[in-house]
Amino acid sequence: MKLICNGNDLSEAVGKVYKAVGSKTTNPILESIKLKADGGALTLFATDQELYIEKSIPADVKIEGETLVPGRFFSEFVKKLNREQIELSLTEGSRLVIRYQGNEGTLSCRPADEFPVMPDVTNAQSFVIIKNELKDLIGKISFSVSLDDARPMLKGVNLEIEEHTLTGVALDGYRLAKCVKQIESTTAMMSAVVPARSINEIAKLIEDTLDPVTVYIQKRYIMVDLIHTKIYASLLDGDFMNYKHIIPYNFNTVITLPKEQFEDALDRAILLAHSGSDRNNLVKFDIKEDMIEISADSEIGDINERIVVKLLGNDITIAFNARYFTELLRYVNCDNIVIKFTNSVSPCIVVPSGSTEDFMYLILPVRMA
Repeated sequence: MKLICNGNDLSEAVGKVYKAVGSKTTNPILESIKLKADGGALTLFATDQELYIEKSIPADVKIEGETLVPGRFFSEFVKKLNREQIELSLTEGSRLVIRYQGNEGTLSCRPADEFPVMPDVTNAQSFVIIKNELKDLIGKISFSVSLDDARPMLKGVNLEIEEHTLTGVALDGYRLAKCVKQIESTTAMMSAVVPARSINEIAKLIEDTLDPVTVYIQKRYIMVDLIHTKIYASLLDGDFMNYKHIIPYNFNTVITLPKEQFEDALDRAILLAHSGSDRNNLVKFDIKEDMIEISADSEIGDINERIVVKLLGNDITIAFNARYFTELLRYVNCDNIVIKFTNSVSPCIVVPSGSTEDFMYLILPVRMA
């Protein structure tokens, strides 16, 4: 193998694939990055067997070939060469020679045929969606996945593809996040549960543009095709929770309030609630007469803040872990939100106000003594 490539291109490519290099493994193969030179490109591959990323860059390929390099060292080394033209050549002794500005370094390599091969999913069912829509959907829901190993299916994001829409759902037993986006096309109705870590890495690699992206799904894998970058992820095996029956549809109290003012008030209240000995983040909402009073107390003091709201229905007093609200509000871009309540012991629903409802959050209350 012998090729010449641009240092900036190589540094960027290594930075992307290195996210899939195994960090907690005793298998040295999974700590490697595979390099493959053929045609007019150098393609880099990395995997920890849950996430698999490949990235191609232009290269002047003199001799085609492939090899495995130590992932961590190669990543750190090429970061220092991102302004250089770099020549990579593989010797018969399985050593990679890296030449740059009249200097050179060498790395011991492994045979490329030891590297895991991902299945071909290009004939699998697929759908097409605008890149920034998929990126936005993932950002609005993935923070709500469960961290509990006892409920492994809830550690992933459920994707449901229908004729015209993609619905993403994540829940952890205390809250639920749902987002619906329009898709450009699909070959079939299907669903998949993608591990949270994998889907978050997918979101990071997707550009925030209006270009379309094709997503392939088969029984065990999902693959996102970004043309010069392909991201594969293993799917969770099993059925996702039947979440639809836990979403309430009848409400006795509905308020509309300014998102930014609500967020600021919660941030101040949670400072006090979290400073107590039990650090429970407990915040109480007392809603009446077109006003919501947000209060929290601990042994060091208490706080009460009032916000004018538009109230429809009954007065209500209810308490929540405020962290569930503050986390979702980071991903809400509208000026006003609507919160719907049934009673003081049933979950509330949070949706945007005055726009198409593409997201919905459900939060369980905390019983007050």
